[in-house]
Amino acid sequence: MTLKDAKVGQTVRVTKLTGTGPVKRRIMDMGITKGQVVHVRKVAPLGDPMEVTVRGYELSVRKADCQMIQVEEVA
Repeated sequence: MTLKDAKVGQTVRVTKLTGTGPVKRRIMDMGITKGQVVHVRKVAPLGDPMEVTVRGYELSVRKADCQMIQVEEVA
């Protein structure tokens, strides 16, 4: 499952970043790293961007970047 598949209100844990080069660096610079917990706050009507909370910060992440973030549900 990728972050793009997560639903509004769902909390997930990052398991893997599949992006490469500058894309992966941009994702990591936002604080989204392996093992990090991400809460999906809002998704724009067309799915781009997704608004998430990571480490207490509210971020907007592009749909293309969300597809590169593998996640699992937090119980």
